Amino acid sequence: MCGRFTLTATPESIVEHFQLPKPPRFQASYNIAPAQKILCIVELEDKSLKAVNLFWGLVPSWSKDDKNSHHLINARAETIREKPSFRAAFHKRRCLVVASGFYEWQKLESGKQAFYIHRQDNQIFAFAGLWEHWEHEAKTLYSCTIITTQAAELMQPIHERMPVIMPTEDYRDWLNKTSDEQLALQLLNNSFYSSMIATPISDYVNNPRHDDERCIQPKD
Repeated sequence: MCGRFTLTATPESIVEHFQLPKPPRFQASYNIAPAQKILCIVELEDKSLKAVNLFWGLVPSWSKDDKNSHHLINARAETIREKPSFRAAFHKRRCLVVASGFYEWQKLESGKQAFYIHRQDNQIFAFAGLWEHWEHEAKTLYSCTIITTQAAELMQPIHERMPVIMPTEDYRDWLNKTSDEQLALQLLNNSFYSSMIATPISDYVNNPRHDDERCIQPKD
């Protein structure tokens, strides 16, 4: 799964990476958790890209309320076309979730070991995601989820699941709502993790209230 990640890049670097028309507004963080607003990239009708802040925890448009949104922070790639909660969003509301790295915990006999997974060059990247527009009475909510898949070689010793990282060259095809669904599914199978590393870190990150550089410092 993916339940905690970081975004510590500058607005300027995000503009350059995604070729945005203007710098995004967002809250940089070393410890982003579900139910927070997270920075996502979506494609507009004119094919331009826009950075938006979406609630992390997808609320399907048909949902009667938004109380269980924290349960839908992740969507499994294997069932994304069949699940009612994600089917419509996969068809026409795909997004990219901007990140600098993410956390995962390895279960050991002695407890859990936290890892920080990031690019070898420490540059930003993007998770594959879905977004939704929910309205009920006078309330409107724009929300999202991060897609996960079976663990690649790097992640297998740590956890059986991992978030899908979208290669830069596939950004446009993923965001394009007119792309064939079979092509979109194929984009979820990539080898981007070959450019990632997993760094053991301290349990300081376990507390979601901790939000500073100590979260990602390598374990002594």
